[in-house]
Amino acid sequence: MAGCFSRLLFLIAVLGSLAVLNHGGATAAAAQDAAAVAAGAASPGADEVITGVYINDIHELDFRTHSYTVDFYVWFRWRNKEINPAKTMEFMNRSTPDDHVRDMLYEEPKELPDGSFYAIVRNQGRFATKLKLENYPFDRQELVILFEDTESGSAKQLYRADETPVTLSGSIVLPGFGIETARLIIAEYTYPTNFGDPTVGAEESYSRAAVTISIARPMTALSVKTFLPILLIMACAGLVLFIRPAFIDARVGLGITALLTLVALQLAGGSSLPEVDYLTMVDKVYLASYGFIMLVLFRVVRASWRDSGGELAIVRADRVWFALIVLLYVVALAAIGADSFSGLMAAQPVAA
Repeated sequence: MAGCFSRLLFLIAVLGSLAVLNHGGATAAAAQDAAAVAAGAASPGADEVITGVYINDIHELDFRTHSYTVDFYVWFRWRNKEINPAKTMEFMNRSTPDDHVRDMLYEEPKELPDGSFYAIVRNQGRFATKLKLENYPFDRQELVILFEDTESGSAKQLYRADETPVTLSGSIVLPGFGIETARLIIAEYTYPTNFGDPTVGAEESYSRAAVTISIARPMTALSVKTFLPILLIMACAGLVLFIRPAFIDARVGLGITALLTLVALQLAGGSSLPEVDYLTMVDKVYLASYGFIMLVLFRVVRASWRDSGGELAIVRADRVWFALIVLLYVVALAAIGADSFSGLMAAQPVAA
């Protein structure tokens, strides 16, 4: 009995200790929660700025400099009278800052009936973004306008898209392109530096607005302009194998002429494009075409050294070579097209 009574007293002591520990832990957790709530209530919320954009015109798209000129309006609505986002807003991807024309439509913010403030800015100037040319001439491009506040980070000010964030003028005409979609994306952008300001942390975030306009080239017209001359040159090169083997000078001369014409065509077509470190779709087509002509010339030179079998045997062999070369060329073009169009469909823009 004494042993049982001792074990009972020990069990009661253990339970009492656990109750004290739980009470202390709950008290500490409650204190931490209260401190967190107090801290959240103490930190002021960021000012919300509603913004939207009207694109009036787009022109002077230059692939060599990766730049374009945009004429547009951007507006802001906010409630804190101590700030003016229209004046502190900065464009982050200007191409030629000195050429930008920026007009405030109101000298001072306009006060609306609900107590908020309104300002609108018109800006005309060149912007830059890296244009992707892997699928040229069937490329889709995204023309981007980036802006953020120069003074207030995301802890103090946040952009929010208006109900209709981006509107395009119905009179916009961009020669050589069709406009597909326009959208406004707002996200925090973190700079990996404090710009030498010791009062902020090692990194600082800003609310950044990105206006993205998706454009694409018309496929039918561009296919005729770009690939019809190449196919005509390939047809002339293929005719080499249908000239009598006895006329070796004419066969070689026509093949070399086709080769030089193709080189000149490629140089002329690429003069408006920047130097890039990858092959575009049309570059791959030219490489396949060079291979076509070189195989034709190889066959002509090889046939010129054959004496056995006579001219009739050479003609029959030329027909077989022609069929094989055309087959290889078609397979190469199909592979190039499949690769380019798979990337093109993956890059289809989604309207916001």
